[in-house]
Order: sequence, then C-alpha cells, then structure tokens
Amino acid sequence: MRMISCFLVACIWVGLKPAQVYGQPGFGHAENINDGWAFKLGDMPEGEQPGEPDRSWERLDLPHDWSVKQPLSPTLASATGYLPGGIGWYRKTLSVPNEYRGQQLYIYFEGVYNHSEVFINGQSLGKRPNGYISFMYDLTPHVRYGQENVLTVRVDHSDDADSRWYTGSGIYRNVWLVRAAPVHLEQWGVYAYPTVDRNKGTLHVQVAVANPSASPADVSIVSELKDPAGTTVAKKTTKTSIAAGCQDVQLTLNVKNPELWRLDDPNQYILETTVLQDGEPIDQSVVKTGFRTFTFDPDKGFALNGEWMKVKGVCLHHDAGVLGAAVYPEVWRRRLLTLKEIGVNAIRTSHNPQAPSLYELCDELGLLVMNEAFDEWEFPKRKWLEGWNVGTPGFQGAYSFFEEWGEQDLADVVKRDRNHLSIFAWSIGNEVDYPNDPYSHPILDGDEKDGGFTQATFGGFKPDAPDAMRLGDIAKRLAAVVKEYDASRPVTAGLAGVAMSNETAYPAALDIAGYNYTESRYEEDHERYPDRVIYGSENRHDLAAWKAVRDNEHIFGQFLWTGIDYLGESGRWPSRGFYSGLLDFGGFIKPRGYYRQSLWADSPMVYIGTYAIRNPWQRRVSVDAWPVWNYADGDTIRVVSYTNCADVNLLLNGEPVAAQKRLDDETGVYYWDVPYRSGTLEAVGVRDGEEVVRDTIQTSQRPHRLVASVDRARLGRNHEVAHVTIEIVDGDGLPVTLADDNISVQIDGPAKLLGLEGSNNTDMSNYTDATHRASRGRLLAYILSTGESGTVTVRCTSPWLEPVAVPLHID
Repeated sequence: MRMISCFLVACIWVGLKPAQVYGQPGFGHAENINDGWAFKLGDMPEGEQPGEPDRSWERLDLPHDWSVKQPLSPTLASATGYLPGGIGWYRKTLSVPNEYRGQQLYIYFEGVYNHSEVFINGQSLGKRPNGYISFMYDLTPHVRYGQENVLTVRVDHSDDADSRWYTGSGIYRNVWLVRAAPVHLEQWGVYAYPTVDRNKGTLHVQVAVANPSASPADVSIVSELKDPAGTTVAKKTTKTSIAAGCQDVQLTLNVKNPELWRLDDPNQYILETTVLQDGEPIDQSVVKTGFRTFTFDPDKGFALNGEWMKVKGVCLHHDAGVLGAAVYPEVWRRRLLTLKEIGVNAIRTSHNPQAPSLYELCDELGLLVMNEAFDEWEFPKRKWLEGWNVGTPGFQGAYSFFEEWGEQDLADVVKRDRNHLSIFAWSIGNEVDYPNDPYSHPILDGDEKDGGFTQATFGGFKPDAPDAMRLGDIAKRLAAVVKEYDASRPVTAGLAGVAMSNETAYPAALDIAGYNYTESRYEEDHERYPDRVIYGSENRHDLAAWKAVRDNEHIFGQFLWTGIDYLGESGRWPSRGFYSGLLDFGGFIKPRGYYRQSLWADSPMVYIGTYAIRNPWQRRVSVDAWPVWNYADGDTIRVVSYTNCADVNLLLNGEPVAAQKRLDDETGVYYWDVPYRSGTLEAVGVRDGEEVVRDTIQTSQRPHRLVASVDRARLGRNHEVAHVTIEIVDGDGLPVTLADDNISVQIDGPAKLLGLEGSNNTDMSNYTDATHRASRGRLLAYILSTGESGTVTVRCTSPWLEPVAVPLHID
C-alpha cells in the first residue's frame, strides 16, 4: 500500500506599492498595457509593418474576444457554440523613454487564442500556438529608445472547430510590459513549498536569478516572510555570485505554529524576495503564501492538514456566456462564491489552464484546484459539428502542435502556477484514452465480465487505430516534466477508458487516478490495484454517483460535469452550449444547484420546485424543477423539495397539504402530487422536530414593472465589473418567473455595458446590442468602469413596464 504525503505553499503575485504593480511574470516592474489597442478582423498582407491604423480598425481595450461578438450561425460548428473563428490583428504604440536604456524590456501575455505571432517594429519575436499558455518575449534588442514603437499581434484562429467546447478568439487575457535591471529574477523565478512537522513550519524557497552578462554578478538575496497580520516571522539574507546565464539559490525559512490555509479559513502569508547589487535593490518579488499539508491514501482517500474529507468538486470551462473568454476577476469572484455557497470545495480547470486571476481567487476564497493542461495529446479527438455526438465530426485540434510544444507548454503551466496554494494536483490529460478516439486495444472486444468498457466504444478493437500502449509512454514523459518543476503535488489525469487503460502503463504513471463516469469500477479496481488512489474526475449529477463517493472511504471525491453552463459542445441548433451546470450562464443557481446543495452543504437548506404532470414520463422525480406556482386550476402538479433537513413539510396558503408525501429512493427528493390552487406554497425544513429553514413561492400576476439590484454599488475606476440583476415583477412586487419581455439598458456616466445575459440556452438572437429578452423573468447586465471617477446611472426599460434606474459610484 502506498500513501502520498505532500506539503505545499502557494504564491500570488501582488503589488508592493501603490505606484508599482508586480504582474504575473514575477520579476521587474510590470505595467498593465490593456488599454488603447487597435483591432482589425481579417487577414492582411504585411500587417506587421508599423503604420497608423486606418478607420477600418476598431479601437478597444483588452481583454478582447472577437468570436463572441459575432453572429451565431447554424452553418458553424456546434462544438464551439456556432460562433466563428478567423484571423485578427492587434496593434499598440509603445513609447520607450531614453532613460530605459541599459534595462531589459519584455512583453508578457497571459493568454492569446490562438496561433499567435508577436512583432515589434515589424520584427517577429516568436509564435505560440497554444491559446491557453502564458508567454513572454524579450523586446530589448528591437526597441527604439526615445521613439514610438509599434507592437503588433497576429492571431490565427482559422481552424475555428479546433476544440470540443468554446474557446474564444483574440487577446482575451492581460498583457504586461515588464522593465527590469540586467540582473533580475527569472520569469516565475521564485518557487516555495512548505513542510510541517507538528508545530514547526519550514518554507523551502528556490530563487532563480538571471544574469545575461558574460561575467559573474555578486548579489544579496533577502527573503522575508510575513504572517497574515503583516508581522515578519522569518528573514534571511543569502550572498552569492550569479554566474553568466541563470543560477538557482535555495534557502529555508522556519516558522513556529504556522497558521494553516484551510477551506473555511484560508490564511495567507506574504513572502518578499529582494535582490540587491552593491547594496541597492535591483529587483523584487512579492507573493502571497501559506502553509498546508495534504495526504492521499488508497484506502482512506484525501486529507487536508491531516483531516480526512471528501472533495466536492465541479469541472469549469473558462467562458462566461455573453462575455465569451474575456472574463473579468469580479465575474469569477461572484461565480466562485456562489459555488461555495452550495457546498462546492474544489474545481477542475477543464480542460486547460485558466487565467491567473482564477487561481488567485481560489487561494483567497478557500477552494481546491485540480489544474489541467491538455484535452488531447498526439492525435485529435472528434469535434462535433452538427450537434452533440451526432452527425459527422471534424478533427481540427491542439494535437497538431503537441509533439513540438507539449512538454514546453506543460512546463510553463507548472512554473507559472506552482506557487498557488489552491492547486492540489496537476492533471496531464482528459479522456485521451477514450476508446477508438483514437486509441484502440484488444480489450475492447471483451464484455463486462472480461473487464470491458462501460461507455460507447464505437465498435470493438480496431487493429489499424493507434496502439493504446503508447499512452503509458507519453504519460511517463509528461509526468517527468511536472516533477522536474514541482514534486510537491501528485500527477493525475481523467481516464475515460479505464478498462482499456488498465492494460497499459498509463495509470501507473499517475500518482492519483481520475475515473470519468466509471463509478462501476471503483470497488473492483480498488481490489485489483490496492496501491491506486482513485477518485471521480468527471461525474454525473445523480445521487448514485455521489453515493459511490460518500459510501466508499477510498474514493476521495468527485468533479461534476459541470459546475456552470458553458458555450460550445452544443446540441443541435438552437443551442448555445452545454446546459448541465449547477449555475446558469449568468451565474445564478439552477434547480440542480439547489439539489446539489442539499447533498453537499452543512447549513440547513430547503428548496421548492414544481412541474405539471401531463404525461407518464413527467412522473419521474426531477432535480430540475423550477420555482413556479402559476398553473391552471385543477392541474395536477408535482411539487418537489430538495433539502438536507431530516424532514420537510409542505404548506399551501398556510395549511398543511393533504397529499401524501413521498421520498424518492433514486434521487433522495421529497415530493407531493397536488391539485393546483393559486396562492403561497411553502416548504418547511425540520431538524429535531423544530423548523430551521423555509422556502416560499407565490402565484404572480401580470408583469407590471422592473426592479434591479447590484452586487457592488462602488467600483474602482480601472476596469472593474458590477453585476446588475434586472427582474420583472407584478403589481405586488412578486417575481414573474414566466416573463420573457425585452429589456433595454442605457448607461450614463464613466462606464459601459459589457453584455446582457438571459441564460437561455436556446436564445440564438443578437448578443451585441443593449437590448435582450429576459428568461425566467430575469436578465443580467455586466457593467464595466472605463477609467474615470464619477456617478453612473444604469437605466433599464421595457415596453409597457415601469422602468428602473440603478446608481453606481466609480472611485
């Protein structure tokens, strides 16, 4: 039996002083240059040559996703949400003063989708095909000091069906201009991890310093650790000579009784690293960090800080509905807090590394992260073009550059993210072992009793297909890359063809093995492979899948598909995306989100939903029942309640409902079949014979007016987002959840409308204007501050309804 014990510290790059920003590269003075770009959709000859953009170029600020701003069309691929790709050019003028001579200048991109090429003054700096990887180029040899310099980026997303989900197109993350001394910290050059022994914490720090000169450089490295209160708890100065090139310096910092990072109390320390030459500071890095331990055991599962627990995870893609891939931190903060509210404690970045801000938020909020790098390796997967799993697939994809770039991409993911406390495992692949897509093995001719596969295999063994035995070799190679840069966390992957992969060296190359939709093998494989740590890496929402985790000590958790509705992987037109999320496109909790809360949350909760029974199939107990109490008199209505209370009572207009209460074994849901009467329907959650929580829905009348609320009334002026929720109510102020009126939004003041989200998966209308149709009586408006202070008024109107206005203050 094998037990994996790991100790971890996390880091987030933060600003040292108000006048300075230390960005994601982790060294030098990093200036965000998101503002003031020009953009042109479509290719053009010699687009990299300097010149003033003409009127055909659009002026914009980053982040920018051009695909989501285009019309949806049934002629485009369902895989990527019926939205186009194409080629786009970006251009920005950089003024480099003469006093920068003698310093190093770099340009750092957090993410460009995809096949980007960057130019400065017409000179190509390099290409990066992977659209999810952060990368940097040295501008120093090419800049013109005391003059204007033209930075140009060509983005080629011509293969617009290159993914199984929506990717977006363009420079959709932050861009930084980095200025540093000749001798400076390496990119992502500070790496730290802790060990904890009883009441003693030790922070192991590795500092990489770059020296581009031909001579050694004598420097001092000062490492200072501050606790959550800001008190210095450890400090060490290391004097060393940095040889030409790059050199690592290793040291340790000891802390007594460290405050541990926990999910409910995510304590973070601050590690300041300063490089001095001749007594003067020449570079500095500030990171947030914290102490924690985790343990993986094949029999007992997973422990955080020595406490055994179940990982209640969700898979997340990187888009946000109408915003596409250009998602601001405030949007993720709201979404993650909502997921925590319903009991989620972990996310899986499906199936690619995400923006740095997402990991920073998880560090801050107390969420575990499984960081995933790839969805395909050396061969393409099917990309559905005419609807999910129907029609004739396409085969564009990231496989085309995996052989050349795969190991470099993975190394850069690990080096960029290895200091994030939230990350507890590295996933090197998702479903790359899907049977006959493309790998095959003779085991696919077997049946269940012979260990056959539980998903569709598209036929039995195919001798002409790629040999599944290759999976083990590739996995070993990728695992070695991870371990080279971070040995403190386990390597994992999401296995789709577990029975097939068990015949290869693939599972053995992993420290922990993720099973996608293969709960049926949990017990069998635990017996066959007693040293294997197993968990659900991708799972259905049903109760049986959760029981397979809850009732098996050795299965440490699951990751639901999916946490939030996402664009792409769409069904047949009309369908914007995949609709299985706990939250909808706008980040609002769906009925199945409340159902999951009843299974995962500790605080008492109760939810009430309904649907009419008009056909035999509707008698099945649903976990997708909406909170509606508007039907025709005499209709038979199925009322369901999702709760974690010991019992629940149903009241109609204050009186107990006479209908028999039943508990569905398949879902664990209470339900009643009652004749409809208008009024007030209430579910009362009971623990120890006492009411502890109540949920209410009421019959509404015709729509009468709009009401609006905002999640934050004050915004910083530098591109922060507020969420304005617009609801349709009747004359008594009750939500009209069946209303779908068109709502228009006008912004007065220093802000702009980013988009309107109705969360309707079948609404394929225009998403680029300031008018949209509500869904279920609600519409979400994303409001962005635009750089100036002042008062903003968000005016919401709809024909025949009373309007509403919401004030915002921009500081």
